[in-house]
Amino acid sequence: MKSLTILLLCLNAMSLLAQTTISGIVTDSKGNELEGANVYLDGTYDGATSQADGSFTFVTQETGQQTLIVSFLSFETYKQIADVNSFNNITVKLRDDVNSLDTVVISAGTFEAGDNSKVSVLKPLDVVTTASALGDFVGALQTLPGTSTVAEDGRLFVRGGDANETQIFIDGIRVFTPFTPTTNNIPTRGRYSPFLFDGITFSTGGYSAEFGQALSSVLLLNTIEEPDQEKTDIGIMSVGAALGHTEKWEKSSLSVNGSYINLAPYIALFPDRNDWDKPFYGGSGEAVFRRKFNSGMLKLYTAFDAGGFALTQEDINIPEGVYTKLNNNNLYFNGSYRGMLTDTWSVFGGMSYTYAKTDVQFINDEIIDTENSFHAKLKFKRRFSSRFKLNFGTEYFATDFNENYRNPFTEAIDYGFNNNIAAAYTEADVIFSKQLALKAGLRLEYSELFKQFTLSPRISFAYKTGQNSQMSLAYGNFYQNPNSAVLKFNQDLEAENTQHYILNYQLNREGQIFRAEAYYKNYYDLVKYDTEFTMFNSNYTNTGSAYATGLDLFWRDNKSFKNLDYWISYSFLDTERDYQNYPEAATPSFANTHNLSVVGKYWIEDWKSQVGIAYAFATGRSYTDPNLDGFLNQKTKNYNNISLNWAYLITQQKILYVSVNNVLGTQNINGYQYANTPNANGVFDRRALKPAADSFFFIGFFWTISENKSDNQLDNL
Repeated sequence: MKSLTILLLCLNAMSLLAQTTISGIVTDSKGNELEGANVYLDGTYDGATSQADGSFTFVTQETGQQTLIVSFLSFETYKQIADVNSFNNITVKLRDDVNSLDTVVISAGTFEAGDNSKVSVLKPLDVVTTASALGDFVGALQTLPGTSTVAEDGRLFVRGGDANETQIFIDGIRVFTPFTPTTNNIPTRGRYSPFLFDGITFSTGGYSAEFGQALSSVLLLNTIEEPDQEKTDIGIMSVGAALGHTEKWEKSSLSVNGSYINLAPYIALFPDRNDWDKPFYGGSGEAVFRRKFNSGMLKLYTAFDAGGFALTQEDINIPEGVYTKLNNNNLYFNGSYRGMLTDTWSVFGGMSYTYAKTDVQFINDEIIDTENSFHAKLKFKRRFSSRFKLNFGTEYFATDFNENYRNPFTEAIDYGFNNNIAAAYTEADVIFSKQLALKAGLRLEYSELFKQFTLSPRISFAYKTGQNSQMSLAYGNFYQNPNSAVLKFNQDLEAENTQHYILNYQLNREGQIFRAEAYYKNYYDLVKYDTEFTMFNSNYTNTGSAYATGLDLFWRDNKSFKNLDYWISYSFLDTERDYQNYPEAATPSFANTHNLSVVGKYWIEDWKSQVGIAYAFATGRSYTDPNLDGFLNQKTKNYNNISLNWAYLITQQKILYVSVNNVLGTQNINGYQYANTPNANGVFDRRALKPAADSFFFIGFFWTISENKSDNQLDNL
């Protein structure tokens, strides 16, 4: 018995001698002690929790090389591999977890919309539930600051830039003809249905080096990654009908929709100022196929539309009016793949093809434009750590444009151009801490048409100034080849150029967003010509220049008032341009000095209804009065528009939707047309250019047939 007792004591002593004490202190990067950090040896039950002073201590019987792990909420997990005897009186400094939601976000010049965005200023549904948008994504974006109100055009004019300076991408691939063609004083619309997209990034300046050939703005549309259910959507509207269906399989899905619009019945009920020979008509179809793989996703998107119109518009110089007939066919295909090559490498590849044909008869002239365009893109991302990522890629743009001009009194003429551009870029994302981040990139382009290399540096900083606020700075250099209106007549030119400087402040609280952004843009090498329009005999140069500076403000709040969601945006713009056929620098006719937009949506539970209102105000735009000295010497009256909408939930699957654009019928004036010769008193008479209709009234009935009967149809509007 005595021998057994001695043996046990010896074994216990040996056990104590084999134990190793692990101790130390846990702090943050600034040296502040952290209480509650979890400290342990990987693969064992040996560990402890740090105390109020950050200290920890525990013993282990493990020997040799071990992995010590220290973890704490909102900090990066610390790992150290060493001999267990070295883990004594150590100091562990934890770094902030830069993947957390409160990490600084580079936001200068960028508006995000979508569920995957950390800071979303719009939701995809805002496109179809904003009263003034009329179901067009451009209409919804025009309620954001930085855009100018050019009601008769319908495209995006951003921060003093012409509409041709904004480029649109679907799933990262270029869309060459995103808008339906139209004629004077009748606004165009975007070709693509908002129901197929779940994310929008609207960059009003300073955007990534990944994107080029856009002087002012980039709009990125992302198709839905994965539909939530199988369903069929039926729409019956006052101007046409729509039908869509989504089918799901285990690893793939297909969404298709088609629509037909004919304004003839509507024009018969609500005549406007035009003499319509054939009111606008058109049919369109879209499809998105998605296929999941173990490490990526393939998307195939295609869209086709065809339509036209014929009308006679008033003209002060032509008593019988100006006859215009237009027919258009457009096909767009987009394919892309995004996936992981390894744990640290990802790849994206895609291409698009566009075929567009427009046949326009203008009085006695007939012009047929045919465009074939192609875009191919390949990019890689290397994730070195959560704090450093490197992106690089290459792309190629090719455009073959041909125009055929016919006139009863002359022979037919064919002319056009090939505009091919190769580009490569690299860009780094560096997150120094939760408070400070940097994005820096460089883009190189080569134009085969001009035999010209261009180099574009881009850089953005973001600094977190408080728990919910941050500041951002951005600088970028951007190039863009002239548009087809110029290149079809002259190719002996250079790329146009601009520089952006942006300062941004953003406050993001639960249910509330405030943004303030100041900017300055400088333009060089803009194209000038010496005739009224671009023509064969025009003299073209790159001697134009411009500047634009301003302040954008945005506030959205869905928290302060129950059932009310609203936003307010304001823009101040100071800009002058000396380009095209301008005899001197002047504020262009598409620029408003002040733009204000107020949008509100209110849910009335007892009525099962959502009512919405949108108000738009813009100061007058410049025009030239030949009865006075000077160029662009006058301003139109201010623009005012109040629009209303009402959505009534008949059942969870059926909804009645009514909207009225410009409900007060305000007679906004887009400009003036003057007579070519003075009257007997030596005065040039004028005619006000007004919208085709003062108001637009829309009624729609939408029905969703889905497996999930509890699906709320308001979420599908």
